[in-house]
Formats: sequence, structure tokens, C-alpha cells
Amino acid sequence: MLSRNKEHELIMISIYDALLYLEMDEVFSLEDVLEGVYMLPYEDVPLFSKEVVIKSLSNINDIKAKYQVNMPKWKFDRINAIARAILLMSYTNFKIIGGVDKSIVIDLAVRLAKKYLDKDDYKFINAVLDKTL
Repeated sequence: MLSRNKEHELIMISIYDALLYLEMDEVFSLEDVLEGVYMLPYEDVPLFSKEVVIKSLSNINDIKAKYQVNMPKWKFDRINAIARAILLMSYTNFKIIGGVDKSIVIDLAVRLAKKYLDKDDYKFINAVLDKTL
């Protein structure tokens, strides 16, 4: 059984992998991405994980537009792919799936940013989420 923090980390990595395929205009299977990240058969990947990844990617253009309003000096598609994955996951968790406190979503995003991004990038993630969510 995965901890909720580990599950969110794997969700972020799955979204990141999918973003890389999309950037390269590669055809890919979301099932294959999830199986590769979770190292489980698709049917054993947690339902919550599937829901967040699928809803993040299927709503990507709407989510990007929401963020773009709050980052006028940046183009969403030009920021680091890991940062984009964190932002997509966070928006989906809070606005699309819901039922979770904004501070919890931001705290998780900041922890992932500190682990996977450059030293001060977590400040950018924190600021953009605070304005957008």
C-alpha cells in the first residue's frame, strides 16, 4: 500500500512522463506510462492516481489557461516540465477533484518542488499556486 505522499509523487512523475511524450509528438499509451512508473499492471494502479493523471491531461489546455493568467512574465509551456507536472497535478487535485484543503495541496507541491527542482523554484510554485487555486 502506497502512502498518500508517495502516491502523489508517482502521479507527478506519470504526468511528467506524459508531458515529455506530448512535447516530442510521440504516440503513447497512458496505461503504459502508469504501468512503467508504478511498476504494476494497469489494473493494480490506484484508482485515485489514474483519476488525477487522466483528468490533468484531459484538461491540460484549460488548466494551462488558468495558470497563464497568474504568470504574465512566463509561458506555461516554457517552464520546467517537472514544475508543469506539479502544477497540473495540484490544480486537478484542488479544482477538478476537490475535497482537499488548499494549504495541503500547496504544501505537497512545495515539498515535491524542493525535491525535484532547483533550489529556489519552490517559491515560484508556491506563489503561482497561491494565486491560482
